[in-house]
Parts: sequence; structure tokens; C-alpha cells
Amino acid sequence: MKPDIHPGYHLVEVQCACGHTFQTRLTIPDDTLKVEICSQCHPFYTGKQKLIDTAGRVEKYLRKYKISETK
Repeated sequence: MKPDIHPGYHLVEVQCACGHTFQTRLTIPDDTLKVEICSQCHPFYTGKQKLIDTAGRVEKYLRKYKISETK
């Protein structure tokens, strides 16, 4: 690697909107980084994910267009 061409790697504190804070390293020289969502409040990681109910969609389509399943 060539010297003096890479950006600095600084320790940064990340602050989430939920109040959770943690430290990481970034090339951005700021002291803090504010984010809207983190792994502590993200629905996928917390298990509070909204699942889309797809049951009954085929039957609804068949009823709407009056298509019988047995032809």
C-alpha cells in the first residue's frame, strides 16, 4: 500500500434515536454519528417484525373473478 493516500480511521460514538450508544471506527473525523435505527431497535433483530399475511390471497382472487378451482 502506498503511504499517505488512505483516509484516517477515527474512533466515533454512534447515537441512535432510541437512546442506544456504541463506539465504532469511521473515516469521518467527527466525534459522534447520529442514526435513526440500530440493531437494538430494528424490527428484524428485535423479533417485532411485521409479517405480511398472505393467506387467503388466492381465494380472494378466485372469488373476485368468479373462477372455479375445478375446471
